[in-house]
Amino acid sequence: MVSYSARASHDPRFDLSDDEVDRIFRALADATRRDIIRRILSEDATVSQLAEPYDMSFAAVQKHIAVLEGAGLVTKHPSGRERIVRGNPEMLRRAQALLGRYEQIWRGRIDRLDALLAEDEPRESH
Repeated sequence: MVSYSARASHDPRFDLSDDEVDRIFRALADATRRDIIRRILSEDATVSQLAEPYDMSFAAVQKHIAVLEGAGLVTKHPSGRERIVRGNPEMLRRAQALLGRYEQIWRGRIDRLDALLAEDEPRESH
């Protein structure tokens, strides 16, 4: 199993395992789940409130929430007969940090390519 360190200077709080990375990005690959995340990051909501705007069954929305919960992106807390869904910004920060690391790698490649191209430019003689 590979562990993804999201920071160049190692900080174990940002490490993600292969399984965690797979669960996070699989969860975020669906538009409904991304919308649920967007909504609960601004305000906690019950499962019923989250299900309201979607043209799908309550059970289908519950399954979407279960995928998000399995990825660590949301948590559910009982409140009487309801379940309150809350976003987990820490897990989103970890995913964002991983993507930031990939961006640094890519930018490094572009910088090296720019340097190689600059070396190959014909020099004007005066």
